Amino acid sequence: MASPRLETFCCPNRDESTGYVVNFQPRFFSAICVGSGSVSLVLAVLQILPKRLRGYRRLGQYPLPKPASSARILLIISLCDVLGCAGIILRSSVWLSSENFIARISVTNTTEVWPATFCVGSAMWIQLFYSASFWWTFCYAVDVYLVVKRSAGLSTIVLYHMITWGLAVLLCVEGVAMLYYPSISSCENGLEHAIPHYITTYAPLLLVLIVNPVLFGRTVSAVTSLLKGRQGIYTENERRLGTEIKTRFFKIMLVFVICWLPNLINESLLFYLEMQADIKASHLKNVRNAALITWFIMGILNPMQGFLNTLAFHGWTGFDVDLSVQRRREIPWDSASTSAAAAGAYNPTVGSSLNYQGYVQEAKKGMNGNGQQASDAISVLSEGSESSTVEIHISSELRDFEGIDADGESMENSEKH
Repeated sequence: MASPRLETFCCPNRDESTGYVVNFQPRFFSAICVGSGSVSLVLAVLQILPKRLRGYRRLGQYPLPKPASSARILLIISLCDVLGCAGIILRSSVWLSSENFIARISVTNTTEVWPATFCVGSAMWIQLFYSASFWWTFCYAVDVYLVVKRSAGLSTIVLYHMITWGLAVLLCVEGVAMLYYPSISSCENGLEHAIPHYITTYAPLLLVLIVNPVLFGRTVSAVTSLLKGRQGIYTENERRLGTEIKTRFFKIMLVFVICWLPNLINESLLFYLEMQADIKASHLKNVRNAALITWFIMGILNPMQGFLNTLAFHGWTGFDVDLSVQRRREIPWDSASTSAAAAGAYNPTVGSSLNYQGYVQEAKKGMNGNGQQASDAISVLSEGSESSTVEIHISSELRDFEGIDADGESMENSEKH
């Protein structure tokens, strides 16, 4: 799991509350982290691997459009979660298999450097990538809002890289430097020297919890206005797409709250214990038990963020992995609609392909001066949703139709002359 307490554990003079939770059933706790992290890692990698696309056919002769910046951000968030989860698995595996090695981590006046180096290095690795995941989640909320307001594009992702990685590295290094001053073998006593480290760890987490819901709410309101203004009416298709976008934002925040709220609760309880004269006092029994319960919940939920995020972003993508070296530039005609109709079964993807041409024609008829930009903005928000395959590529398909129509008109004119 990801907690600044494990970095504090690397100090020989760690506080009593940190030693209390870290030393409580350490092997069982490490086994939980390894199990939860392994499941999340395997399923998250399976989710983000390329899949064979079905139930959609391109009517033009052009390659698929490049993914928008928001789609790239979602992929980067998943990669950060995977790398952070890999760090949890490595650290917990070493703690589980090498008790003597771990026991030498915070021994005072020792010449061994590898135990302390592993403790600090693994903790910084985990903090760095999960902190980067928090910053990228914040940037995703900013990006989708700017896209709807037509103020963002692919060029802004360079700025996002500078912001997220710069802040993640800066805060991680600064927090660790303050924690281990003047050296890891002689950290300063008291809670004051550790506070900057906890602030740098939880600042991006609190930013996402507080600011992202506001940005998502404003984005949903703006999307509703875009959908109404695109054709002048608010049909069932627009209503369904707006609901899917709102549902995606809700899933993203739900996963974030589930995975990281136990950390905030646990940290509050441990800080409360630190301020007591004797944390083993009888009247603090319930507080100690709550701290241990949330500590083990963190060990389960923190590594699971990688897999749960991919479910929130894309839903379950299945096992149909496409590992071909050269991806096809065009998607062939799919006969799924014919077979489904013959079998009398309903498939949401097939349903989208059956109604695709009519929807494109309807959208094309109702397109106004800013309709193309509205479709582009909405397609970014609906990417990854299986049931919104139609809306995702409307704008690119309309370009194909325009090109086909123009070619047809030019051929007709040439034949007349």
